[in-house]
Amino acid sequence: MADVVYDLREVRRSRYAVAAVFAVHGAVTGSFATRVPWVQDHASLSAGQLGFALAFTAFGASCSMPLAGRITHRFGSRTALRGLIALWTLALVLPSLAPNMLTLCLAMFLYGASAGMADVAMNALGVEVERLLDRSIMSSLHGMWSAGALIGSAAGTLAAHLGSDARLHFALAAATLTLLGVLACRWVLDMQATEDEEPPPRFALPPKSALLIGTVGFCAVFAEGASLDWSAVYLRDQLDTSAGLAAACT
Repeated sequence: MADVVYDLREVRRSRYAVAAVFAVHGAVTGSFATRVPWVQDHASLSAGQLGFALAFTAFGASCSMPLAGRITHRFGSRTALRGLIALWTLALVLPSLAPNMLTLCLAMFLYGASAGMADVAMNALGVEVERLLDRSIMSSLHGMWSAGALIGSAAGTLAAHLGSDARLHFALAAATLTLLGVLACRWVLDMQATEDEEPPPRFALPPKSALLIGTVGFCAVFAEGASLDWSAVYLRDQLDTSAGLAAACT
């Protein structure tokens, strides 16, 4: 990125804007997790078929994450993050529209792909803001993600308790979160690549230290994903809880 001197107030404002984007990202995840049983019923899937479809989320994220750096390099941090967070929030609607396993697999691939790109873009910008502030802020940013996930899951719990159609729930949530995410991006730093700066490589082998951290992260995300995706289904199908209680315990 270009070597630009930013005003401290602008950097601080960007920190809060990025924190808001993290919260929006978390709210999308929380919203979806509470309505997985509805998505399963709507597509008439068995547990095995649902698990197969959900696996496409990780597949989509894995395929798309390398693209985030090139998108940011080409369009700048603000435009890239604005577009990617909007793509992610709008993708929330897709799983609720899938009538069968094939379409749900496609929906989850696109859902995961948009999630992965937005995730990389907002974390990369968070690292840059942290560098400019010369203080650690990443833990607080991820705390905002958790706060957003809690808010999203609370809204999803209410929707499940009321027996609302997830298509309506996801459409309202997507519209609200898209608006909030796009507005927040107005105040993030607009970092642009210099003319002589090379775009990031399409593929590069990470160092051993990154592989180790990545392995630990994979294990953590694997456990987290299993809990998020299956808690509500397990509670409803195995413990005969109501849809609202199953969502609340997700």
